[in-house]
Amino acid sequence: MTGRITPVEPRDAATVLLVRQADPGLEVYLLRRVPSMRFAPGMYVFPGGSVDPRDRDHGIRWAGPSPREWARTLGVDEASARALVCAAVRETFEESGVLLAGPSATEVVADTRGDDWEEDRRALVDHSLSLAEFLDRRNLVLRADLLRPWSRWITPVMEPRRYDTRFFVAVLPEGQQTRDVGGEADHVAWMAPDEAVRRWRAGELAMLPPTVANLNGLTGCATPEEVLEVEREIIPVQPEFRESAGGITLIVPDGVDYPL
Repeated sequence: MTGRITPVEPRDAATVLLVRQADPGLEVYLLRRVPSMRFAPGMYVFPGGSVDPRDRDHGIRWAGPSPREWARTLGVDEASARALVCAAVRETFEESGVLLAGPSATEVVADTRGDDWEEDRRALVDHSLSLAEFLDRRNLVLRADLLRPWSRWITPVMEPRRYDTRFFVAVLPEGQQTRDVGGEADHVAWMAPDEAVRRWRAGELAMLPPTVANLNGLTGCATPEEVLEVEREIIPVQPEFRESAGGITLIVPDGVDYPL
């Protein structure tokens, strides 16, 4: 806070709010990070993670808005836009078993629960297989049109591990099912956004501010279709720590949809 230490440069990351229709209303997929994780241990989060250098591979098969179009939407260069969208698709598959890809630009994989899919998922996790190699092996096309931009959050400068995270939303593809894949998570759940926020307020669910704020942004939507139709301006949000009489307080910028 005194400026004597240079802040860590944030790493690019992508996170996906995976939603589905429930009876009644909307549900979003959450997973709880294992207590041993160095970043956000024990916190409920959405599927996501850091961009892998191989997410920039130009050879990846692609359908939907081009990387150039995503670059304009996300406010980054074309290579970074490609990497962020690829990371969003890869991380969603790694952490939920849901794959936003299909055999053509108008189709999506119907089921990913077989042992062969699990073998590929594990290979992506341990980096022995890249997303481009995975899609090419299965003759699949990445469905960039199944993602919508939602928000952008940057970790406060005082944190030793920092991320510049783009949040996307996507609807659970018809026929696919999420599954508890273990690894970085010890519990998963589908939950109504307002219920998740209520349980956070009650101290039942531990969450970081970006998770809570993004959940709160979903509470006005009753269906997945309404979520996809929401027009959101992607403005970087970077909370900061401030010193007060009561100690150090985390402050979320004015105008951010953060429930109190």
